[in-house]
Amino acid sequence: MDHELPHLVGLEARIADMIAPAVTDMGFELVRVAVLGRDRPTVQIMADRADGTLIGVGDCEAISRAVGAVLDVEDPIPGEWELEVSSAGIDRPLTRIKDWNRYAGHQARAEVNIPIDGRKRFAGIVLGGADGTGRMRLDDGTEVALPLAELRRARLVLTDALIAASARMNKIGGLDAEADVGAEVAPAGKPGRHRKMPPRTH
Repeated sequence: MDHELPHLVGLEARIADMIAPAVTDMGFELVRVAVLGRDRPTVQIMADRADGTLIGVGDCEAISRAVGAVLDVEDPIPGEWELEVSSAGIDRPLTRIKDWNRYAGHQARAEVNIPIDGRKRFAGIVLGGADGTGRMRLDDGTEVALPLAELRRARLVLTDALIAASARMNKIGGLDAEADVGAEVAPAGKPGRHRKMPPRTH
């Protein structure tokens, strides 16, 4: 559970399996892996420190170099592609059971692939997760268990309480809450040659 990977399928799952050891060895965790686009796809990596605190621009650069090197060797994507590494941010996606437990009590929105009780979209308070499902208490007071395998997306809602909690967590983790959280883009086949993107703010 300490190094739980986000629930993924297909190419994204294979990429996560390839890069997770390198990311873990550096003291970080994968939060999200996505492959977007077709002609020149972008591999999006979201990562944080193992304690859940945000990573900074320097961390993104280090992860980008390590991940780029692995993907160049494994070559899971034919043709040209780009790599983007960023922090999961404060209003982060909930992709692992540990995310649902770590952020219990905060507001989130989720969407599933197959309707549950006649609906696909849910909004409410995160209650935690176990046995492959994340639980929420909806606005009407009912509770729902959402299978991670069927989640199209699930993300925290940015609230004052979440911002305050994240600031406390980052302070404990030794990271200034105002630190830049940026993204890195590396041309495929050329790890180490990075073009820094403007810092993301949350």
